[in-house]
Amino acid sequence: MDRVTEALLAALRCDPEIPAPDLVAVDAADRLLLDEAAPLLDGAAPGTVVVVGDRYGAVTLGAVHRFGLSGVRAHTDRLTGELALAGNAARLGGADAFRSLAGLGPELVSGARVVLLLLPRSLDALDEVAGLVARHADPAVAVVAAGREKHMSRAMNEVLARHFGVVRASRGRQKARVLHAAEPRPSSGEDAWPVTALHDDLGLTVCAHGAAFAGARVDIGTRFLAEHLAGAVPDARTAVDLGCGTGVLASALATARPGVEVVATDESAAAVASARATVAANALGERVRVRRARGPPGSRTRARTSSC
Repeated sequence: MDRVTEALLAALRCDPEIPAPDLVAVDAADRLLLDEAAPLLDGAAPGTVVVVGDRYGAVTLGAVHRFGLSGVRAHTDRLTGELALAGNAARLGGADAFRSLAGLGPELVSGARVVLLLLPRSLDALDEVAGLVARHADPAVAVVAAGREKHMSRAMNEVLARHFGVVRASRGRQKARVLHAAEPRPSSGEDAWPVTALHDDLGLTVCAHGAAFAGARVDIGTRFLAEHLAGAVPDARTAVDLGCGTGVLASALATARPGVEVVATDESAAAVASARATVAANALGERVRVRRARGPPGSRTRARTSSC
């Protein structure tokens, strides 16, 4: 890593993330990813590099500044990460060299020759990203995926092998490791995302993208809350579901109480896409609006429904 890039990485901030003692804007996986991908990024043509899962901008801005890239496309599931990338780019430069895309769709990877991926912990999330790249990126695409060894497993290699003919692991460094994937298998299967599940006891079809918490399942806490929605705040006409996840509670409330309009929010792009699919699957689009937004502190990890 050259001194200029290292200085850039050291200057990154996590804002607007909630401060925590172990919160850092760049780690060993970010640095290893940039180093392992260097031969692919040096001289990469404009618009051919995609970054997925960048937490606060270390990979996107590190690649832009170190290799002089332009036209980079970036997708970060959490809105906090997307805002952090934008804020760091505004302070340190590089804002005109990339664009953030909220959707995990063909536009993100179409024509891509290099995909830099921070490995998600969820195998379903990895499967969705890998399948998308295999179907829609350039046939010569190379995927360079990094993670902390404590969060990696051989199952990740197996997921990548479903969609790529060549998968290999790098040597580890500072408890981080990189997986390389190439030779996409675009015929490895049609897009399986979002998955759907019919829950007869709730009278709902639930849809979920790979990175959505709990998938298309409905956990016991959500079921408990759903049982009490019909009689909660009887005179309410509007409800807000903070941290809506796949949209189960928002859809359950709208189904039980046709007179209530529901606004469902989540900072996760996968959750928002899942909730919109759930709402559409249950024909509730006229009464449930889904928005990607940051809720108040503490609302991002557990779905809550409030009324006003």
